[in-house]
Amino acid sequence: MAVAAAVAVAVIVTSLSPPAAVPVSGRDVLLMAATSAEHIPQGTGTYWHITRTFQGPDGPQVQESWTTRDGHRWSRDAAPGAVVEDPAPFRLMGAEIGFEELEGLPSDPEELKARIAGRPRNDNAMMPADRQGKLVTPLITLITDLPTPAQVRSAAFEALAATPGVKNAGPVEGGQELLIPLSESLEIRMVVDPEAARVARANILLTAEGGAVLSRSYISVTTEWTDELPR
Repeated sequence: MAVAAAVAVAVIVTSLSPPAAVPVSGRDVLLMAATSAEHIPQGTGTYWHITRTFQGPDGPQVQESWTTRDGHRWSRDAAPGAVVEDPAPFRLMGAEIGFEELEGLPSDPEELKARIAGRPRNDNAMMPADRQGKLVTPLITLITDLPTPAQVRSAAFEALAATPGVKNAGPVEGGQELLIPLSESLEIRMVVDPEAARVARANILLTAEGGAVLSRSYISVTTEWTDELPR
């Protein structure tokens, strides 16, 4: 009788244990980020300020740029480097894209991809997978580097979620580490915070010319509108 009672207690305790957590897929992480992006305002200001931080041969390196809506840009490659004016418009796939065009991009994922695919482009600035129609890096550019409206950023996240083979490598500092295949041997690794709709860091460098190259280390990008231009 005592043994039976012990078994009964064990059964009851086991039945009250919480179920094992189900891993979140890479697709679901991006869809959650898409939902969050709809409700995150872009902010206001005179200059679109981008800060890129990466590991250089002599330690952490910082690159900054400040761009007006009409395409005037100032940049600083590394502190305490001087701020240099180098007029340059916003770019996507190596081709100029005006602020008004960014504002008018579709908020539907499929329409957004079709619009991107039909834009002028510089094939020399694009990765082979994007030239073949995957459009992964242009979508990431809209999410991380350009002053893209909230609804369009949301659509870019959703379109990225439809990329075949997206995987979630699990939680890391700053979010979930996602793996996005470009080919059999190349992949983009990026850490996404779905609640903030932010790519915390990625192994891809988006260049001022609107192109993209893979990096051996992670690059962190932060953006904001500001009224302050450093001297």
